[in-house]
Amino acid sequence: MKTKPKLSFWQIWNMSFGFMGIQFGFALQNANVSRIFETLGAKIDDIPILWIAAPVTGLIIQPIIGHASDKTWCKLGRRRPYFLAGALLASIALFIMPNSPALWIAAGMLWMMDASINVSMEPFRAFVGDMLPSEQRTTGFAMQSFFIGTGAVIASLLPYMMANWFGISNTAGEGQIPPSVKFSFYIGGIIFISAVAWTVFRTKEYSPEELKSFDNHVEDICETNIEEDSRKQIKKSVKLGMISVIIGILLTAVFYYIKVEKEVYILSFGLMIFGILELISAWLQNSKNKNGFVSVFNDLNAMPKTMGQLAVVQFFSWFALFAMWIYTTAGVTAQIYGTTDTTSALYNEGANWVGVCFGVYNGFAALFAFLLIWLAKKTSRKMTHSIALLIGGLSFLSIFFIKDANMLLIPFVGIGLTWASILAMPYAILTGALPSNKMGVYMGIFNFFIVIPQILAASILGFLVKSVFKEEAIYALILGGISLIIAAVLVIFVKDDN
Repeated sequence: MKTKPKLSFWQIWNMSFGFMGIQFGFALQNANVSRIFETLGAKIDDIPILWIAAPVTGLIIQPIIGHASDKTWCKLGRRRPYFLAGALLASIALFIMPNSPALWIAAGMLWMMDASINVSMEPFRAFVGDMLPSEQRTTGFAMQSFFIGTGAVIASLLPYMMANWFGISNTAGEGQIPPSVKFSFYIGGIIFISAVAWTVFRTKEYSPEELKSFDNHVEDICETNIEEDSRKQIKKSVKLGMISVIIGILLTAVFYYIKVEKEVYILSFGLMIFGILELISAWLQNSKNKNGFVSVFNDLNAMPKTMGQLAVVQFFSWFALFAMWIYTTAGVTAQIYGTTDTTSALYNEGANWVGVCFGVYNGFAALFAFLLIWLAKKTSRKMTHSIALLIGGLSFLSIFFIKDANMLLIPFVGIGLTWASILAMPYAILTGALPSNKMGVYMGIFNFFIVIPQILAASILGFLVKSVFKEEAIYALILGGISLIIAAVLVIFVKDDN
C-alpha cells in the first residue's frame, strides 16, 4: 500500500484558498442578516425562526452533497465541480439579498444563499482528507481556518469601511437597506466566485484509482462490514425511529399544554421527522432497496466512536456560536448603545461596530490558526481544543459586564481563538477515524451536529429571550458562554488515536 505524498506549503495554500471566498459569504450573512431582517420589520423574538433556513438547509444539503461527491468523477475532478457550482449560486444570492423588498424575500434569499454556500463548503472538508496524509491534516484544516479568518475579517468590516472610509451612506429610509450594506454584499459576491475559482483551477485531485492505491484495504473492509451488519442496521434504525417519534409526540403534547411559542415546536416536529426518516430507511433496506438515502442513514447509525464523542462537543460549541450570530447586534446595541430603533444613526453605528468586533474575532482566528498547530504538537489536539473553548466561554460571559464599546474588542480576541480551533481541531481529529471512501458523506453527517444545535437555538432562543430574559438579548450570549464551557470539559474525553 502506498502512502499519500506530503504536499508543499503552496499546494496546501492553493487547495484552501477557496475557503476565503466561502467565508466572505458566511461572514456577510452572519454579521448583517439579523440587521436586514430587523430593518425589514422583523421583531427581536422572530429573528431566530427566520434564521432557521440556514441550519435546516445545511442539514439537508451537506450529506447529499457529501454522498454525491464521494461517487463523482468528471473532468473537473471529484470535489471541485461542487466548489464551483455552489460558488456561482451563492454569488448570485449575495447580489440579490440586500435588495430584498420584503422580509419574506430576504428569508428566502437566506435559504438560497446558505444552500449554495453549503454546496461549496462541504466538499472542502472532505478535500483535506482526500489530498493530505494524516500528519498534514492538522495543517490543512488550520490553513482553512486561516483563510476563513482572513476572508471573514474583511467581509465583517466591509459595511464599516464603506461608511467610514468611502463615505457611502450608512442609513436609509424605513424598510430600506443602507447602501453601505448593499455594496458590501456586491463585493462579497465577486470575491466568493473568484477565490473558489482559484482553488478549482490551481489544484489537481487524485483520481479514484490513485485514491484506491493509497488505502484500498480500508474501503474493502468497510464494504464487507456493511454487508455483514445489514440486519443489525435495520433493527437499529427501527429502534431509533420509534424512540424519536414517541419522544417527539410527547414533547408536542407538552408544548401544546403549556402554550409555548410556535417556533419551539420545531424541536418536537424535528424529532418526529427524524424518526420517520429512520423508519423509512429501515423499510427500504429490508426491501433490498439500497440507495443513497439508506446509505446515509446506515452511515449515521454506524458512525465511528470518535465521531460520536465529537458530536456532543460540536453540539455545545455551535449552540454558542449561533447565539452569538443571532443576538450580538441586538444585545450590543441595547446594552451599550441604549437603543433598539433600527432607523436611528446610533443603532446603525452599533451594528457597524458589531461588524468590527466580528472582524476582530475572524482576524485573530486567522493568526491563531498557526498557533494551534504549534500548541497541538506541544500538548495534544484535544487539550488545545479544550483550552480554546474555555477561553471562548469566558469571553462570552465577559460581554455582559462591558459598558464601553471599545472594550468589546478584548473578548472578541478570545472568541477568535475559539473560532480558529472549532474550524480545525474537530476535523483534524475526525478524519483519522473515517474510511477514505466515505470521507464526503461522513463530513456531511458530521454537519448534523453543527446544524442540530442551531435548530435548537432557533427553536428556543426566541422563546427564552421573550419570555424568560424579558427581551434582553445579552442573556442569550451568557447562555452561549456556559455552553462553550461545557464543550471544553467534554472534549477531554474524546478518543483521538491518530
